[in-house]
Amino acid sequence: MIANLAAKTYGVYVVISLLLVLLNSCQAKEESMDLNKLTTFAMRYATAWSNQYPTAFSLFYADNGSLAVNDGEPSVGRNEVEKKAREFMTAFPDMLVRLVEIRLENDHVVFHWHWTGTNTGPGGTGNPVDLYGYEEWIINSDGLIQQSLGHYDDAEYQRQLNASK
Repeated sequence: MIANLAAKTYGVYVVISLLLVLLNSCQAKEESMDLNKLTTFAMRYATAWSNQYPTAFSLFYADNGSLAVNDGEPSVGRNEVEKKAREFMTAFPDMLVRLVEIRLENDHVVFHWHWTGTNTGPGGTGNPVDLYGYEEWIINSDGLIQQSLGHYDDAEYQRQLNASK
């Protein structure tokens, strides 16, 4: 019974998240994003990272938007962004991303985050990871991410991921 309740609650949560993403994408193009709107957007984005639903996460991106992690090859287009998110979500099924700070810097937005999760996905090490990092966003006129450049300390990530228990 508890599992059924949890599944129903999760389903409602996913539907609400999708509706919020869709409502955001319907805003007038000429409406610029102020810091309050960016904070709300960033909190919803962090929740989308955490909710294990990569399709909903990809809706924060423009159709041809891109996501690159630590100067790696960018994932371009919603399908590729969804695929990249699915990789992280599969490897870290308990992953949580939390907004730390959002800032406007010149022509882009900087989303600082705190990420935790345990690498228990297929072939995982079973080790927990606890990192801080940030993404630099270029937001398009539709209020969606056109480009995201993600950054975190890869050496620290590898150390935690491969640490002996």
